[in-house]
Amino acid sequence: IETMTAITLMSYPFEGRPVYLALAPLTHAAGVLCFPIMALGGEVVIMPKPDLGYFLANVQKHKVTHTFLPPTLIYMLLEHEDLAVTDRSSLQCFWYGAAPISPTRLEEAIDKIGPVMAQLFGQSEAPMMISTMSPKEHFGPDGTVATSRLSSAGRPSPLVTVGIMDDKGALLGRGERGEVVIRSSLVMAGYYKNSDATAEASAHGWHHTGDIGYLDEDNFLFIVDRAKDMIITGGFNVYSVEVEQALMAYPGIQDCGVIGLPDDKWGERVVAVVQPHLGADIDGAEVMAFVKSRIGSVKTPKQVIVWDDLPRSKVGKVLKNEIKSELTG
Repeated sequence: IETMTAITLMSYPFEGRPVYLALAPLTHAAGVLCFPIMALGGEVVIMPKPDLGYFLANVQKHKVTHTFLPPTLIYMLLEHEDLAVTDRSSLQCFWYGAAPISPTRLEEAIDKIGPVMAQLFGQSEAPMMISTMSPKEHFGPDGTVATSRLSSAGRPSPLVTVGIMDDKGALLGRGERGEVVIRSSLVMAGYYKNSDATAEASAHGWHHTGDIGYLDEDNFLFIVDRAKDMIITGGFNVYSVEVEQALMAYPGIQDCGVIGLPDDKWGERVVAVVQPHLGADIDGAEVMAFVKSRIGSVKTPKQVIVWDDLPRSKVGKVLKNEIKSELTG
C-alpha cells in the first residue's frame, strides 16, 4: 500500500488540497485510492450508492479534484443528461481501470468530461499501479489525442519492473506477446494459507499476473486478454478484448462481453453478448460485418446475442463466467 501510494503521487497531477469522490465500493479500487489523498491531507467524499446524477452533483458541490469509475459506469456517465451542464472545472484526474476500456468511448470521455482522464492497471496481488497513464500522456506532442495509446494500459510505473514471459520462463522482446510478469515491492507476500498458489504465481522469480500482453517500442503496455479468456477457434488464438474493442466502436452498442463456446467445427466459436444503448436496435448481421471489416473474419463473432443488461461485479466488470453459464445452461 505504501508503494502504491508513492506511485500514485509520482504519476498523476495533484495541485493544492485534493478532494476525492468515491462512488465505487471502498473494498476495491475506490477504497485504496483514498490513501494517496489522505497522505496529502485531502478530503474524501463517500457516496452511499452508485447514482450518477448524485455523482455529478457532488463533483460540482464539493469541487472534486480526483475520482475513479470503472469503464461501464463511464459509458453510462457519457449518456447522462446532466454531464454537459455540470461544472467540471475542478477536476484534475479522473481515473479509470478495473476492466479494459473502449478506445472509442475513451476518446469521447476526453471530449465530454475533459483532458483529465487517467488510466491505472493493477490487481489485488499488486494493487492498482502496475502501469499508469497520466492525463497528459493521453495526448501527443502536438496536443492532439494520441489515439494509438488509448488501447494501452499506459507505461510501467515507477518502482515496478514489467516483463513479458513465455510459458517456459523466458523473457520476450518488444512487440512479442506473452504473460505480463512484474517485480516490485508492490507485489503481495503471497496467498493466504495457499503455498501452492503462491509458488505458481511467483515462478521464475517474477509475479505472474495471468494477463497476456506486450510492450511496444515506446514502452507502452498493451493487455490483449486474460489468459483464461483467450479463445482458440479453428486453431487460431482470438483475444476477447480485441473483439470487444471492435464491438464497442459500433454506434448502437453500450457494453459487451465476448466468450468462447464449444463448437463441433471450430473447437470453440466466438460469441458476443451485447447491451444496446437505450432505444437502439441491434442487427446481428450488421454487427458481424462491422467487426469483420475491422479485425477480420477469424476474430469476428459467429453469433451476436442481445441482452438488455449484462451481469457485472460490484466494481463494474462484466462477468464472463456468468454469461457462459447462462448460455451453456
